[in-house]
Amino acid sequence: QVQLVESGGGLVQAGGSLRLSCAASGSIFSFNVMGWYRQAPGKERELVAHITSGGITTYADSVKGRFTISRDNAKNTVFLQMNSLKPDDTAVYFCNAVLKRWAGSAPNNYWGQGTQVTVSS
Repeated sequence: QVQLVESGGGLVQAGGSLRLSCAASGSIFSFNVMGWYRQAPGKERELVAHITSGGITTYADSVKGRFTISRDNAKNTVFLQMNSLKPDDTAVYFCNAVLKRWAGSAPNNYWGQGTQVTVSS
């Protein structure tokens, strides 16, 4: 089994900062991509940012320049530093990982349980 456990969500005023963490545990051979998605009430889940095993990052246009994704490969952990937060960033943030559980396996997609981020105006 593979588990993704998020932490770091909460309530913050507009202009503030939060740092999300996601630790992966279980039988893991290698990661392809780790990242963050978010889902606001009444909206579809959308990509926020992801980072490949080679360190290549991708960001949604709405968070570029404000959010930074990073990873600690030794600890199977991915972080999302969120600065200059806006009320529109309010959502449940989900950790995502595309990984192989053993050398000969195809990569599979895994999700965390989500953490609430609320930005007040």
